[in-house]
Amino acid sequence: MNGYVNTQMGEITINHEVIAKYAGSAAVECFGIVAMASVNVKDGLVKLLLKDNLAHGVNVVIDENNELTVGLHIVVAYGVSISAVADNLISNVKYKLEEFTGLTVKKVHVYVEGVKVVN
Repeated sequence: MNGYVNTQMGEITINHEVIAKYAGSAAVECFGIVAMASVNVKDGLVKLLLKDNLAHGVNVVIDENNELTVGLHIVVAYGVSISAVADNLISNVKYKLEEFTGLTVKKVHVYVEGVKVVN
């Protein structure tokens, strides 16, 4: 389902893939996030995503009220506070998505899929 924004000049439709890619970009900018992760539920495998595949680590649901629910699958840096990173991530992604799309973000779910030691 796509999101939409009504303006004086007409309606703007935003594809959920665009929202997912933007959310993934906003997520990797946050301190403590090493990468986005794509989860293969069938095999239980997690793989790190490169910058051009950030949308695969993000689930976007647009409900009947045109509100967003976002799920972010992330890999965090070893030694950081996961709760602090998640709080920062949620507020950053929520703010950036609302500014970018004009839609309301109802919920942001964070799924920590791994920890990686960074040099």
